[in-house]
Amino acid sequence: MAFGLSVVAMAYTIGGISGCHINPAITLGVFLSGKMDAKDCGMYMVFQCIGAIIAAAVLAGIVALAPGLAQGTTTGANACAAGLSPVGGMVVEIVLTALFVLVVLGATSKTNGATNNFAGLAIGLALVLIHLVGIHYTGTSVNPARSIGPALFEGGQALSELWVFIVGPFIGGAIAAFLWKMIEPAED
Repeated sequence: MAFGLSVVAMAYTIGGISGCHINPAITLGVFLSGKMDAKDCGMYMVFQCIGAIIAAAVLAGIVALAPGLAQGTTTGANACAAGLSPVGGMVVEIVLTALFVLVVLGATSKTNGATNNFAGLAIGLALVLIHLVGIHYTGTSVNPARSIGPALFEGGQALSELWVFIVGPFIGGAIAAFLWKMIEPAED
């Protein structure tokens, strides 16, 4: 729930400034949909990753204050569940990211009328649902930056499987952009 609710909060906090681009897979989907230029896309992705590394450092610092209180991984790093191969994990990440980015593209579409005022809520709730489905398989990344930051501090399996949580979401974001271009309603 925390991932989805934090996206709702951020959407209404920085949505008017940056479109709440805090996920490189979404930024890629927006770029491939023709709604962002390449320079902005690249810069957003760089700063999303820097922000994720800073956030993971803060979290690691908090956990260091009382490590016994941490549950599971101390940084929220992603890794494939026991019995799930990295390829299987990548399939999970591709499908869930494609669904998530499709919700983002649809909810923020200019053709969505007044309902796009609730885009942040729709996007956050979609992320809650996606986490409920995927968290037992991969920890649910659907966001390369969110995986890069924690993996740098966690190391081990999170770092060795990091490629799954970069490649999978980027493929999912590209698939969503392709699907959106096929079904996007024409502007009036």
